[in-house]
Amino acid sequence: MERAEGNRGKYIGYEYKEIKADSAQASFLIDGYANFGWQVDTNLPGSSRQGRPGVPGAGAAEKGVILKRDRHIVNKAELTRLQRNFEACLREIAELEKRKTSGATAAALAAGILGTVFMAGATFAVTAQPPHIFLCVVLAIPGFIGWILPYFIYRRMRKAKTEEISPLIEGKYDEIYEICEKGNRLLH
Repeated sequence: MERAEGNRGKYIGYEYKEIKADSAQASFLIDGYANFGWQVDTNLPGSSRQGRPGVPGAGAAEKGVILKRDRHIVNKAELTRLQRNFEACLREIAELEKRKTSGATAAALAAGILGTVFMAGATFAVTAQPPHIFLCVVLAIPGFIGWILPYFIYRRMRKAKTEEISPLIEGKYDEIYEICEKGNRLLH
């Protein structure tokens, strides 16, 4: 705002960028992009597509923010390079966050499906003519275990993976802070 008031009568051309993020990450992204010369465009609603049915990616937890920056900003090429590094780090963090639960989810699903297979066998054993009660009990026990274990498998594997990946995520955040610091120095 100060710049616009100080440059009355002087035309400033802007370039625009729309970023999409979870509501929890929106402030972090706005603060990060500010280090590359971007500022929130207050002329347009930032969440113009939020909550509209039929629009892909318009979920309630996702927020769209429109940013603008001076087209003739000093050190634009270097700022753009740093911004790309910033965005690459963000993508890597998102991938690491997914890795925390993907293996645990797969193992829990496999155990649950195996338990369901045993329960199906138990059901077929009891409905057969003549019913095979002993076989039904023998198959039902691992079936119930297969239905109970996935919760514990998921929690244990997720905890182990989180402990393994958390230092990597922290390292990426440190890298982001260094990139933002370099960008901020170029702006000032």
